[in-house]
Amino acid sequence: MSGYWVDVAAVGFFVIEWVAYAITLEHSAYGRDSLSARMNRYREVWVRRLLERETRMVDMQIMASLQNGTAFFASTSLIALGGALALLHATNDALVILSKLPIDLSPAPALWELKCVGLVLICVYAFFKFAWAYRLFNYVAILFGGMPPAHLRDTPEAEAHVLRTTRLFESAGRHFNRGQRAFFFALGYLGWFLGPLPLAVTTAGVVIVMWRRQFASAARLAFEADGGKPPQRALRPSPSRRRSAPRS
Repeated sequence: MSGYWVDVAAVGFFVIEWVAYAITLEHSAYGRDSLSARMNRYREVWVRRLLERETRMVDMQIMASLQNGTAFFASTSLIALGGALALLHATNDALVILSKLPIDLSPAPALWELKCVGLVLICVYAFFKFAWAYRLFNYVAILFGGMPPAHLRDTPEAEAHVLRTTRLFESAGRHFNRGQRAFFFALGYLGWFLGPLPLAVTTAGVVIVMWRRQFASAARLAFEADGGKPPQRALRPSPSRRRSAPRS
């Protein structure tokens, strides 16, 4: 019975690490300094500069590439889901193979199936996140197409459209990030197939890797070159430009 409690503790550690990392990254002051948070600021920069351009074909091409990348990950999550279901179906074969290893790692059949079910749930979660992100990117593309013309950029309607588009854009990126986070934690979850201690080790390793990419990677440090702030002129129109802008 004690062995099962060790597994429960390891899975509890896995869940706590996932939830704590997500809350810290998305809902804390510390997370506002992450790579994802800084990229969110540039989403607004992009939308405001899009508003100033009459020709927006390049912007739509970039959006199409974002959609294609999201569709790729959604398809990959379905493939991973199929692999997890196949692993669940092949419980007996997997246990026979594990029992023949130099170190017997074969758990009870019920525990093995429970591990497979957990992996299936992670893949399902990732698919829903990527699928919803793909849909949100479609909505953002529609809002890009409905962007007011450049000569109306200083109107209240244009400002409201920019804010609306930016919020939806940030939501799409947030759900995409959650799907990728599920992929990373799925890799850590695979450690449970070797035992509770490997699960704790792989989970900690995944959290360290993701933290480093968000706060200490070369990509994150690239924002320190200009103080880490997006161009201020692109965020809000200057008062002088508002006075001199032509009205239709």
